Parts: sequence; C-alpha cells; structure tokens
Amino acid sequence: MVRPFRILGIQHIALGAADKSRLRRLWIDLLGLDVAGNYVSERENVDEDIAVIGASAPRFEIDLMQPLDPARSPRVDQPPLNHFGLWVDDLPRAMEWLAAQGVRFAPGGIRKGATGHDICFIHPRASDAFPISGEGVLIELVQAPPELLRKQD
Repeated sequence: MVRPFRILGIQHIALGAADKSRLRRLWIDLLGLDVAGNYVSERENVDEDIAVIGASAPRFEIDLMQPLDPARSPRVDQPPLNHFGLWVDDLPRAMEWLAAQGVRFAPGGIRKGATGHDICFIHPRASDAFPISGEGVLIELVQAPPELLRKQD
C-alpha cells in the first residue's frame, strides 16, 4: 500500500489529572523538564502546561493537563494517558487519505494546536461509516515544522 505521507516520530504525550500540580511535582520539580508554555481553552475544558525534553527544535513535549471544570466534558484527566501526538510530513494529505481508507476523525478537522502547529485527531472509537479508529486511544496528528522536514530529506 502506497501512502502519500510519512509519520516522522512522536511529537508529544498528554497526561491528565484532576489537579496537574501532582504531575508538575514529578515532571518539572523532580525530573527537571522545562515548562515551555501554558495553554488554556474553555472550549476544550483544559488548563495545560507544556513541558519539554531537549534543547533544540523540535523538542519532545509532555503536556500536563487538568480540566477547567471537572463537571464538564471533555474530561482531559480521563484516561490519565489522554493522547499522544505524531509528527506527519503532510497533514492535509494524510487526513484525506486516511479518511478515504475508513479512518474516523474527531470533529473539528485541521486546526491550530496548543503550540501553534496544525493538528487533527483520530477518533478513539470507530463508527459504521468509519470502521477504523484508535481502538480506545485518541491519536493526534501534528504537521511537522519545516526544520523537521529538512532533517528528513
């Protein structure tokens, strides 16, 4: 099977907790990761600290998330390993081709993610119309930046 795109590596993992301070204690205070930013979204019900590993771009991220309102969906702390992100060399082409193969995507299409990269999500559950999914795991596809694309050539 010829696919018109390549997966280039893992971009991040996203961890959730009812209170991210416990995650920060481990990942920031004890393991020594740097905090590169914070992302808050009412629509996504998330307060997220973006911790990074590595000194040069692209760095690997560990996103530490908590829900803004634990009574609302989505609950970014359930499951605690919320999702992981994969670098892809051509996000629009990947999404189009995968959908044609029967992959179900989460609503919202391609949009800007927390760190400014274009993203989309493979849905964790299949449907009758789209029988292929993450089988219980939310998968984020992330458009690779030019510096990562140059390293692949």
